[in-house]
Amino acid sequence: MTTAVLVLENGQVFTGTAFGATGQTLGEAVFCTAMTGYQETLTDPSYHRQIVVATAPQIGNTGWNTEDDESRGGRIWVAGYAVRNPTRRVSSWRSTGTLDDALVEQGVVGIAGIDTRAVTRVLRDHGSMRAGIFSGDALADTDVLLDRVRSAPSMAGADLAGEVSTDSEYVVDAVGEHRFTVAAIDLGIKTNTPRMLAQRGVRVHVFGSSVDPQVVTDLAPDGVFLSNGPGDPATADDAVALTRSVLDRRIPLLGICFGNQILGRALGRDTYKMKFGHRGINIPVIDHTTGLVSITAQNHGFALEGEAGEEFDTDFGRGRVSHTCANDGTVEGVELVDGRAFSVQYHPEAAAGPHDAAYLFDRFVTVMQGVRA
Repeated sequence: MTTAVLVLENGQVFTGTAFGATGQTLGEAVFCTAMTGYQETLTDPSYHRQIVVATAPQIGNTGWNTEDDESRGGRIWVAGYAVRNPTRRVSSWRSTGTLDDALVEQGVVGIAGIDTRAVTRVLRDHGSMRAGIFSGDALADTDVLLDRVRSAPSMAGADLAGEVSTDSEYVVDAVGEHRFTVAAIDLGIKTNTPRMLAQRGVRVHVFGSSVDPQVVTDLAPDGVFLSNGPGDPATADDAVALTRSVLDRRIPLLGICFGNQILGRALGRDTYKMKFGHRGINIPVIDHTTGLVSITAQNHGFALEGEAGEEFDTDFGRGRVSHTCANDGTVEGVELVDGRAFSVQYHPEAAAGPHDAAYLFDRFVTVMQGVRA
């Protein structure tokens, strides 16, 4: 077996074996607590430039298939992958290959055979940090590898949405009757989002992150959608300007994850980098309008400033913090009090589940229907 090492920015080193491609990769080390859905995780553009540490002890059981990718073309976006015990046998009739094969094919450097829960404890105690996985010819003395890690760019201040966004507009047509048209701003959009809107009779026009606001206006959409995506929301000034233009025109708006932070910024809220973020599919969120708790899928390392139920003035009317995380109080949603614009930090389109929050797409459709009426 080929030796591989995971080197953290704080100097800690974990030695295992190569998994996937061999070589060198650098990124921000983060941990994901999901027990399932590794293919959806690896192909999620929101993980761009991150080394994902899986807390689930066994990874790869269901192999790899051509249907569960969350990026167009099936691209794996993670910078690297760290696992404890990659399965030796694939057990799914849907699989078309193995996880290891997919990583090798796309040149994604990984490491196996390390105590990923020990790594997770480090990241919880010290926070997400720069890291590198090294194997094969990339191996060197620890001091040399540590210098490479510490010279890598930080996630704070990283402007990454443009690196994962579509280069050209495309359309996902409505399933059945065409009821509404939505302009979706691709900041790192997952493929299941247009699919879920289409199932509700929505024709989705997907635009790149740098689209001119006038192009969106010329489409005359019934609503605008702001997608998930990677990087620091403090760098996304163009997306914020577009959002303010949409709010000025009183067009219904829904944002998810990165889109939640963009709407928050457009409403005058600040963002900050979390210590280690939320990444998993079992995170409880409180809806402060209804008091209901949803179990949600999340992937974010930045958050909006605010407190549960807080109301505040904006340039577009009164706003409020609509959702918070039951674990730590982090803001999980903001909205305009009049209801025409709202967003959540979690993923109602979560392809690997859970599906507690899928109703938010129905709410968006209801808002568009009300405005049209």
